[in-house]
Amino acid sequence: MLQTLLSHSVREVTVNDAALKASTAIFLDAREKREYDVSHLKDAIYVGFNEFTIASIKDIAKDNPVIVYCSVGYRSEKISEKLISADFTNVSNLYGGIFEWVNEGHVVYDLYNQPTDKVHGYNSLWGMWLTEGEKVY
Repeated sequence: MLQTLLSHSVREVTVNDAALKASTAIFLDAREKREYDVSHLKDAIYVGFNEFTIASIKDIAKDNPVIVYCSVGYRSEKISEKLISADFTNVSNLYGGIFEWVNEGHVVYDLYNQPTDKVHGYNSLWGMWLTEGEKVY
């Protein structure tokens, strides 16, 4: 499904490789706020999709390693393209997004930074790709 959904216009990183980079990379969450509030990757910065602006990440150095994610990788690919256009030099899209992150057994955190099994499924069509965790709509 992702092979045809994504344009593969930016560098992609697997969830396992991203997990290894968690201590050095900055994770940006390109989902909507209601999705982020259910769960997100540890220390991820909410940037959104529809309301995203480069100004919202002005404190991030353009050469910092940045990994952008969403549910499956489509929205994060679009935000990654915007970052690259704004001269960010070390940007990757999390291939499979938070769904693949959870499917591979990695931990997500709630609004209070506590581990949780809950993941916003976006909608019932996209939520079918989340095979682990507890789907929330």
